[in-house]
Amino acid sequence: MKDYIEERAVEIANYIIDCNATVRQTAKKFGISKSTVHKDVTDRLKQVNPALAARARVVLDVNKSERHIRGGQATREKYMGKLKACEQTEEARKG
Repeated sequence: MKDYIEERAVEIANYIIDCNATVRQTAKKFGISKSTVHKDVTDRLKQVNPALAARARVVLDVNKSERHIRGGQATREKYMGKLKACEQTEEARKG
């Protein structure tokens, strides 16, 4: 494995642990795909630093178990925003 890939895997794992970040957030921060983040943390990092890989895996497992909750919150916020926009439009028409 190339050195820069090993370094990236370590950086990604540290970011995930420090920021309690999701795969999607990490991919956006590093400008890489979600697949690459996942591969770096689950496969490549095990070869370089197994202890760090295990710590990052714990964070990813927690995030995975909570993702259905985050999705529901995002949907609610999306529609609450649309509801507020509709209310403001109605007020503007009446006002």
